[in-house]
Amino acid sequence: MASSLGENLNLLSTQQQELVKMLLENGQDHLFRDWPPPGVDDDHKKAFLDQLTLLDSSYPGGLESYIKNAKRLLADSKAGNNPYDGFTPSVPTGETLTFGDENYINFEETGVHEARKAAFVLVAGGLGERLGYSGIKVALPAETTTGTCFIQHYIESILALQDASSQGESQTQIPLAIMTSDDTHGRTLELLESNSYFGMQPTQVTLLKQEKVACLEDNDARLALEQQNKYRIQTKPHGHGDVHSLLYSSGILNVWYDAGLKWVLFFQDTNGLLFKAIPAALGVSASKQYNVNSLAVPRKAKEAIGGITRLTHSDGRSMVINVEYNQLDPLLRASGYPEGDVNCETGYSPFPGNINQLILELGPYIEELSKTGGAIQEFVNPKYKDASKTSFKSSTRLECMMQDYPKTLPPSARVGFTVMETWFAYAPVKNNAEDAAKVPKGNPYHSATSGEMAIYRANSIILKKAGVQVAEPVLQVFNGQEVEVWPRVTWKPKWGLTFSRIKSKVSGNCSISLRSTLAIKGQNIFIENLSLDGALIIDAVDDAEVNVSGSVQNNGWILETVDYKDTTEPEVLRIRGFKFNKAEQLETKYSEPGKFHLKA
Repeated sequence: MASSLGENLNLLSTQQQELVKMLLENGQDHLFRDWPPPGVDDDHKKAFLDQLTLLDSSYPGGLESYIKNAKRLLADSKAGNNPYDGFTPSVPTGETLTFGDENYINFEETGVHEARKAAFVLVAGGLGERLGYSGIKVALPAETTTGTCFIQHYIESILALQDASSQGESQTQIPLAIMTSDDTHGRTLELLESNSYFGMQPTQVTLLKQEKVACLEDNDARLALEQQNKYRIQTKPHGHGDVHSLLYSSGILNVWYDAGLKWVLFFQDTNGLLFKAIPAALGVSASKQYNVNSLAVPRKAKEAIGGITRLTHSDGRSMVINVEYNQLDPLLRASGYPEGDVNCETGYSPFPGNINQLILELGPYIEELSKTGGAIQEFVNPKYKDASKTSFKSSTRLECMMQDYPKTLPPSARVGFTVMETWFAYAPVKNNAEDAAKVPKGNPYHSATSGEMAIYRANSIILKKAGVQVAEPVLQVFNGQEVEVWPRVTWKPKWGLTFSRIKSKVSGNCSISLRSTLAIKGQNIFIENLSLDGALIIDAVDDAEVNVSGSVQNNGWILETVDYKDTTEPEVLRIRGFKFNKAEQLETKYSEPGKFHLKA
């Protein structure tokens, strides 16, 4: 040990000396090889050891485990080993729901009741750079009619569930944990604090910051030093699978368990439709007693979205897991399905599309994590210089994904899925305007444009199913993407948490024209025999009951196009390709309790 470090050893604490000894035993002597004698760069050396200590403490099993896992995975990658060797795919069991039918409504009501025993975990480590937005993704408006940002929408949805699930009994607070990163932590905290946590108690919200992992420079898993600084290791994000080890090491899962909670719901940062699907999915978890329930959407065969698959190994092991689309088709062909991934009689693949929203039963989850320490099976994806696979174009690192949690579960675990129709469950915002415009016709854009229009579409369809005459949509192109344009209908989650609640608030003969905008910002707003042709905004405190009827006609809010290259417009509008010219509206605000009638 002394050879590489010489007299520098005296700079180190006993604990640091142990760490260095372990690194030397694991082929990392290059880290200390060029160190000058004590008295030169001592502050840099100490900072380097602080960094090593952090990397060691933030990975389950420490750096020794990280290096050993890396050597094994890099050897498998070089040899071209298939992680699915010996496994046969089959269709797993799950529930397929149809929005608004009796079965769906029953699951929805069950889910609302169960919500008082739930905790939510938002995985929010991302910036909006990929979208052409310089802020954090959760600060992006989900829609621009009201300007409600994603995190506000999520918190208001959880508060609506909290309110509805207590039904007269003492109200429990539904906790929310948010996984942040170095990039997003400070800005997420600032967004919450400057908006009074959007109505939550600050004690309800826990921020858990994800650390990065060390980069690897070669197949021997030697840790990569920064090119400009020999006293700093290159680091990169480890992936959202870290959420499990963070929840485990923080001790918060036991706090939740001791408080009587039963479910943990994981969700990602920019899907404005998700909470429409959550009550029914939670109802499925409770009714079917699933330890793991993956939310899924119908998936066309070979579509570029992972498929939820049961894999059974020749040695008897089995698991229900997300298999990436480019692995699923060859896996099926190799297992006696000559056509590979094909649509069945429903017109969709029998392997539903994974959307990375998980509902876990808390007790079995804690039990599993106490065995694994929260470690999730990893993968490595090195970019090799050439076919010999002996050197990398740039450093790589191990990665892990939140949805790979079921890989370590015993075969007795009850793992299922819930398929929801895409129109009301899944419209993520992850592609910028240029990338979205290149998407082949018929495939989803997953942009700010399509994400906002999907919200209006879902709300319009839901009102149609509740008996409102809603104008048929037209196709329009914004930022090179052809989307369905529906009336711009939005409501607060507390107004329309479930389909049966929406049906109870809409009655008589109501109609909404295509050019209309409707924003419902209150809990007890009832719409009866309303004809809307223009813009109507109704805002009411919870104790105000407002009945709206009659005919509203005005110039409304006019949809205008915006060019994503037009720097005179704000980023938020440029990435959508449209804005509203708010020509005229009827806007009413009820700030006192009581019963009111708005007859237009």
